[in-house]
Amino acid sequence: MVKARFHFHRELNDFLARPLRGHTFACACAKTSSTKHMIEALGVPHTEVDLIVKNGRAVGFDAQIEADDLIEIYPARHAPAGMTDGALLLRPPLRATDLCFIADAHLGGLAQLLRLAGFDTRYDNNFPDDEIEQLALDEARIVLTRDRELLKRRTVLRGCYVRALQPDDQWREVSERLDLTPYVRPFRLCLMCNAPLRPAGPGDIDGRVPEGVRERHSRFVTCDVCHRVFWEGSHWRRMRARIDALADASQAGH
Repeated sequence: MVKARFHFHRELNDFLARPLRGHTFACACAKTSSTKHMIEALGVPHTEVDLIVKNGRAVGFDAQIEADDLIEIYPARHAPAGMTDGALLLRPPLRATDLCFIADAHLGGLAQLLRLAGFDTRYDNNFPDDEIEQLALDEARIVLTRDRELLKRRTVLRGCYVRALQPDDQWREVSERLDLTPYVRPFRLCLMCNAPLRPAGPGDIDGRVPEGVRERHSRFVTCDVCHRVFWEGSHWRRMRARIDALADASQAGH
């Protein structure tokens, strides 16, 4: 065994046992331990970590721990001054094409808000953890969950532990962490199926839209999976106002 010192910064302390929070502490480690192994053994999923600094130098998850090391661990978006170069971080910055998600059974409301905002989001309240892990790997999706053990799985490359309990608060939390606001494109996806919506022609809406609605509206969209038809009625306006308010609140939080 060797003894090293650890210091977890900012919200990463939420995952630690209470006596370890907010200060540097010593911990015994096996000689073959990697930084990733010890970080997760102490309770912090690797997906929540953006930067590891060992004795003043940025290192990767596979760096071996040695006696008397000082290891500082930083969360996403909170690298210290002088270490914000993307080359030092554990994973490259997200691109717009990376912003697709899979949400676990506890986050159905958040999944619907993400779809409403135009983000491709897989969700099924019957998804077992093994399937979430495999779909995230196969489809390069970011895992959203309140289960820290799911985020510790080796093949989960990107994920977010969601602390908030209410969908609107969950949206704000995830949006601020991943900087979603510039990429919001409302009403691009079906809220039920996650399939792309497309403009609906007369043949798509015949017999599927009340006559009064056809008289009042000229633009319709449809989903080719569930075959629902949508138009810009009062429900659309309420949803639009909701997602605009959430996006504005997230932008104000930066």
